[in-house]
Amino acid sequence: MAKGLYHTNLLFGIILSLITGAAPYSPMWWVMGTTYSTSYQEPENIECTSIPGLQNDKVLTFCESNREMLPSVAEGARIGIFECQVQFQGRRWNCSTIEGDESVFGNVLNRGSRETAFVNSILAAGLVHSISRACARGDHISCGCDRRHSKPRAGANSDLNIIPNETWHWGGCSEDVRHGARFSREFLNPQDVTVKARGQMNRHNNEAGRQVVLRNMELKCKCHGISGSCELKTCWWQMASFRKLGNILKVKYDSAAEMTVRELKENRAKKEFLQPKYPHFKNPTADDLIYYQHSPDYCEFNPEVGSLGTVGRECNRTSHGIDGCELLCCGRGHNTQTVVREERCDCRFVWCCDVVCRKCQRIYDVYTCK
Repeated sequence: MAKGLYHTNLLFGIILSLITGAAPYSPMWWVMGTTYSTSYQEPENIECTSIPGLQNDKVLTFCESNREMLPSVAEGARIGIFECQVQFQGRRWNCSTIEGDESVFGNVLNRGSRETAFVNSILAAGLVHSISRACARGDHISCGCDRRHSKPRAGANSDLNIIPNETWHWGGCSEDVRHGARFSREFLNPQDVTVKARGQMNRHNNEAGRQVVLRNMELKCKCHGISGSCELKTCWWQMASFRKLGNILKVKYDSAAEMTVRELKENRAKKEFLQPKYPHFKNPTADDLIYYQHSPDYCEFNPEVGSLGTVGRECNRTSHGIDGCELLCCGRGHNTQTVVREERCDCRFVWCCDVVCRKCQRIYDVYTCK
């Protein structure tokens, strides 16, 4: 296994080990039509040696010393996978997962493509988000709220420390995203020096995902005073919703910087490094996603490159975008099927306290790729 893939697959191994059970539990996540619940094993019952892909002594030691955090790690992977599927639901590659595959996404992650860049960034962001929120909730004894914002700091220039006026003070529980980001780095980044282009790409995109969380904190406030006069406000820093973070990373996916691989000989050994493919473009920043291999078109089924194809996918006949039948079906055309669906209709409120609805049958045309 390539070193650049190791820690991503370890993350998937943990989520597969922790997610147990089947329908009808809630909330659910979907893996190629199979429903799994997000009911986790108790941390003390988790055996790190049983996690698929965990083969490195350093990572095994890290796992054993952080067993209480593993449910939050799995939750971070879960929300990352779900957000990936939301962001790409109308595209040829729709972030499909493969049941029973330890890598979850199959061979699509074997390439240094845009899709791999997005997956690594959204998983790193999900890990920061879940760890930080779990700490703020008090789920773990080893972490908690960010105490740096418990009172104003004189001379602070950071956006997270500025007090705009004297009508409010720090309070509540600011989420400690710096702790979440630090944990994410320790967990996802390889421990050894990265000499391969793929490892460098993964490190960069992991950090880009973390930076999206760190740079999009939101100030939340609660008013105090007579009759809601808001004479004084208590405020704290909170992470943006994961949907907002997913939207930001999707924009970064669309504008990802293409790199090229160069080799450099050092002491008879070859070291790879990445540089922008087009020198007249600006260099990517730490916030940008990068890739160095082109993606397949994902039109046809080809498990070797991780393409499931688009045959049978539902498309939008009236759309001229990527979700439209012309583009999504790759010019093969589409089938039209009339379906009858039963829905709730004519709902009314009955005192007290029920909502009563009729069941109506409605006819829809469904378009699927040939």
